[in-house]
Parts: sequence; C-alpha cells; structure tokens
Amino acid sequence: MSVSADFLPEFDSEMASTRRTLERIPEDKLAWKPHEKSMLLGRLAGHIAELPGMGVLVLKDDALDFTKRPAGELGSKPTIAESQKHVVDLLDKNVAALRPLIASASDEHWAGKWKLSMGEKTFYEGSRMGAMRRMVLNHVIHHRAQLGVYLRLNGVAVPSVYGPSADEGR
Repeated sequence: MSVSADFLPEFDSEMASTRRTLERIPEDKLAWKPHEKSMLLGRLAGHIAELPGMGVLVLKDDALDFTKRPAGELGSKPTIAESQKHVVDLLDKNVAALRPLIASASDEHWAGKWKLSMGEKTFYEGSRMGAMRRMVLNHVIHHRAQLGVYLRLNGVAVPSVYGPSADEGR
C-alpha cells in the first residue's frame, strides 16, 4: 500500500472530527478565552481551520520560512472566526485543496525533505510525511482537543471523536 493510500483514511477521519467540532463553536463566545495566556476561542477556531492549508505548502514546496512569505499567504494574518460558517467553510476549502495533493503524492515525494523556519530558527526539518504529521495533522488534533475544553467550559456539548464523549454516544 502506498503512503498516500495508507494516510488518506486517517486524514479524512480527523478532518471530519475537526469539522464536527468547529460546527459547535458558540458564536456569542468568539472573544472568550479560559486564561489570560490562552487564545481567544475565535482565534483558536480560525487557527484550526487554516492549518490544513499548511499541508498544501508541505506538499507543494520544500520549505516554509515565515520571514519570507508574501502578504496574504498562510499565516501572514491570523484567521479569527467570524462565525461557525466562516471557519467551517475555510476548513472545507483547505481540506478540498489538500486532499487531492495527498492522494497524488508518490512515496518518493513523501520521503523528500521539508523544512519550517523563521529566518535562522528552524522549527522542523525532516521528511515531508513527518512535516504533514507533526506540523499539520497532529497540530490540528492538538488544537481541536483544546477547543473541546473551550466548548466544555462554555456548556457546549463536545462531539464524539474517537469514541463516545461525555455528551454523545452513550
């Protein structure tokens, strides 16, 4: 089985869970955060929705240096949710752009090198698949879990992800 064929079912499952979570964000709490050092709920939701767009860069380019990205490109201005629809539509757009690139990537392409940096500071340097897992998929999962806590603290039912949640699937 190819790397892409092995990875796609996991990607699809995680993106579906992510979409279900973003569909729950309370639109009247977008400026809420659980702690002064935490992201606003709207910023966290926006970040989750924009992350699959980074996967496009992982598959199209050999590196991303945050100091050299043009205005209007990924991460040049943080996405802050304006509504549930805003972030769900952005997630859908980014997933739709990324999925065919995953499906068509050869095993050799996945094994190729990729680097994430900000000038001289390197955040990741390794295989393209390692970048996709660590900087995209695991990153989405990490922040989705944070968003689950935000939802719980605001009395919003947390969707089932890997099995029943305390709110669903009993």
